[in-house]
Amino acid sequence: MPEKVSPAFQTHNDNDVTRRDFIYVATGAFAVVGTSFAIWPLIDQMHPSADVLAAGSPITIDLTKIDPGQQITVLWRGKPIFILNRTPEALKELKDPRLLAQLRDPSSGEHQQPEYAKNWSRAIQPEYAVLVGICTHLGCIPNYKAEPVVNGNEGYFCPCHGSTYDLAGRVYKGVPAPYNLPVPPYRFEGNDKLIIGENHNNESYSLNEIVQM
Repeated sequence: MPEKVSPAFQTHNDNDVTRRDFIYVATGAFAVVGTSFAIWPLIDQMHPSADVLAAGSPITIDLTKIDPGQQITVLWRGKPIFILNRTPEALKELKDPRLLAQLRDPSSGEHQQPEYAKNWSRAIQPEYAVLVGICTHLGCIPNYKAEPVVNGNEGYFCPCHGSTYDLAGRVYKGVPAPYNLPVPPYRFEGNDKLIIGENHNNESYSLNEIVQM
C-alpha cells in the first residue's frame, strides 16, 4: 500500500500562497511504467521554495486557465492531483442509471472523500472534479480519457492492470482497484480560485483518514 499522507498542513496568507503557486499542467494521457510517472510542465506560474514543497503547504490554482473538458494535473504533497473541468454532458452522464449500475461504489459509501464531496459529483462545485490521481490498486497513475473507455463513457483507465474509473473517480465493477479515487482537502476562493490543502467551510479532513490511496 502506498504511503499515507501526513495530515499536517502549513497555512499561509493568500499573498504568500499566490507567490508560491506550484503548478505542473498536463493535458491528455500520462505514460506510466509501474509506479513511476512523468508530469510535463506546461504552466509554471511561480517557483516555490524547497521547504514549501516539502511541507505540503496549500497551493492555489487559477481555474480560468482550464477550459471545459480539459484536465490539468498539479503536484501537491508529492501526489498528482487531477483537476477536471467537466462539461454539462459529462455531468449528465454521471447521473445516468446505466453508468451507476456498472460502478462498485456509486454513492461513495467508502471513506475516500470528505463529507463535502460525498455526493453524486464527488465535488463541491459539480463542474470541477478534484481527485488524487493514484489508482487504488497498486498506486499507478490512471490516464484521462484513455482507451479503452467503458461502454463508450469517458473516464480514467489505469494502464498497469486495467482498472477503470468514471469522471467522478468512481471505480467500475470487475477491475483490480477496490476503491474510488481519493478526493483531497480543498476549497474555492471566489469563482476562479481553487485551494488544495485547505478544507471547505473549515471542516476537518485529511488524506490520512481515507480507506486506501
